[in-house]
This record gives sequence, structure tokens and C-alpha cells, in this order.
Amino acid sequence: MNANTKITIKAEDFDFYTDYNGSYNENYNESCCGGSICDQESSMYFDSIFIPVLYSLALVVGLVGNGLVLVVLWKKRLYLNVTDIFILHLSLADILLLLTLPFWAVEAANEWIFGTVLCKLTGALFKINFYCGIFMLCCISLDRYLSIVHAVQMYSRRKPIVTHCCCLMVWLFCLLLSIPDWIFLKDYKDSRRQEKTQCTSDPPSHSWRLAARLLYHMLGFILPALIMLFCYSCILLRLRRGSQCKQKKRAIRVIIALVVAFFIHWTPYNITLIVDTIQTNGTNNPSNQTSCGTMTSLDVALTATTTLGYLHCCVNPVLYAFVGVKFRQHLLDMLRPLGFTLKVPAGLVSRKSSVWSESVDTSNTSAF
Repeated sequence: MNANTKITIKAEDFDFYTDYNGSYNENYNESCCGGSICDQESSMYFDSIFIPVLYSLALVVGLVGNGLVLVVLWKKRLYLNVTDIFILHLSLADILLLLTLPFWAVEAANEWIFGTVLCKLTGALFKINFYCGIFMLCCISLDRYLSIVHAVQMYSRRKPIVTHCCCLMVWLFCLLLSIPDWIFLKDYKDSRRQEKTQCTSDPPSHSWRLAARLLYHMLGFILPALIMLFCYSCILLRLRRGSQCKQKKRAIRVIIALVVAFFIHWTPYNITLIVDTIQTNGTNNPSNQTSCGTMTSLDVALTATTTLGYLHCCVNPVLYAFVGVKFRQHLLDMLRPLGFTLKVPAGLVSRKSSVWSESVDTSNTSAF
């Protein structure tokens, strides 16, 4: 080929994909830098070290922590309150999400070696449990809001099956949200990643990809964030005006800690993802080209913030242990035969109380 031959590459000639290594880390594959394609050698090297180490840590801590939560709930299964049931499903979602991390760690360290079937299964499982964990926090927030602010009980403690059915509906809705992953996920060799095989999504058009991003932004962060902010703002205002303010604040502090942890872990990723969405959408305009350095920096930022988000799965049990006095006592009671002891105020934990904290409203539901 003549060295002076000019090669023109349009954005439409390439494809975008959803990389579950970075959860929605789409391949830019656009023309830039004078018509050359930016490879991902720098970001791949970062991923190959950063992701396996952090995912391994999250897997061990998360499985141990959430496993202990499930054991405590099983020990107290005859006295589970509404919030306890939501926490049970939240821990299950976190565990199932954590089980997908070894696959993404192997992909980051080497390439996807598990085939298309496991690609679809693992990607869909990740999506289901990612959404489920967030929606369970919203359910807890709404239940506490109605109970404390309006003294209205959505669920009866005497009929826990109703609460479990509500959780089942959440699981089914998350399953529906994963349908595109069952259809479009596949493994293929990526030219930007040195022809290594990746488990990625391949929607039929850019409109589908943009719609998937907008759906995630709305259902995966913005809507849950607005719901939790509204609920706990109203709850805190109610507690300031009501009686036994200190007792009630102490009773909901675990939930407040969970919500704060949610924002700390997922806000950086969502801000980075919004920038990435704007950037990738803007590359359709030939006059709006992006430098390879900017693309690489955004790849690294997505990896770092995504990993921070995944660590959220192993933080919740730590919050229960350090903030939830009753959960800590139930856990230590279970571990006492192994030599663990801790003195707490007498009468703090009653046999029929919530695993998490004392009830502070007119119902028998947990107030965390």
C-alpha cells in the first residue's frame, strides 16, 4: 500500500460494547488521533493488576461478611421483621454478584476463556443482582418512610410471606432488565485489546446502546438515589420534630449508614459513566474527536470507580457489625463458643426483637 494513501475511518465502521469488567465500559472504537484507532495497552496493564487484586479482596471479605449475615438471620428466622427480610434478600443479591467477580478478574488478567454460554449467564447474573441490591435498599427506605413518617405499614410481620413475595417481584423485575444481556452478550476478539477475547454486549444499533446507558443511569442510580434522599430527608425531619428523638435516630442509623455507603461507592462511577456516555455519544460527530490519552484516562477511571462500586457488596456486613448494636450482639452470641466475648448493656437484645435494632414506631417491623 502506498504510504501516502489516506485512510478514512468513520465511527459507524466500528462497534461499541458493554464490558462487564468495568460494568458498562463501552469500547469507543471511534476515529481519533488523525484516523488511527486507539489501543488499550495502558488501560489493559492497569486492569490486569488492579482488578484481580481488588476483586479477590472483595470476594473474600464479601462472602465471609454476607455469609455471617445469612447465618445470623437463619438463627433468628422465627422472629424476622420486614427489614430483616429485605436485608436477607440484599445479602443474597450481594453474594450472587460477588460470585461473578472471579470471571471478570480472569478476563482482566488474561482474556475471556469461558465461552459464550457462561458469558451470557455471568453477565446476566451480574445485571440481575446489581439492580436487585439497589432496589432492595429502595424497598427498605420506602418501608421506613411509610412506617415512621406516616405510621402506615406496607407489610404485616405476622405474614412474612407477603414481604417475600414483594422481594420476589423485585427479583423478577431485575430478571426482565437482564433480557438484553441474554440476547446480546457474546465473546469475541477485540482489536483494541490486542485481539484478546472479551465477553461483551453487541446490540444491533447505536440507539440500543444509548438506550441501555440511559436505562442504567435512570434505574441504576438516579431514581434510587432520589427515592432514598427523599425518604430519609422526611424521616430525619420527622425525628427532629417527634419525641424520643435520640432513640429513633439510633434505631435507624444502620439504614442511614447503608445509604451513605451506597452514595460513596456508586456516585464516582456514575459521574464517570455519564462523562463516558457523553463522550462516546459525541464521537458520532466527526468534528468532535477525542485524543487517545483522554480515552485511556477514561478507561482507567471507569475501572477504578467500577471496582469501588463492587466493593459496596462487602461493605454492608461491616456496617452491620460496627453500627448495628443488636446485630453485633447476635453475632457475638453465635461466636461465643469460639471464645469471642463482648459486654453490652443488659436487656439490649430481646428474643423477639429485630436482628438489627429496636423498634421505634407503632408497628412490630424493624426500624434498623
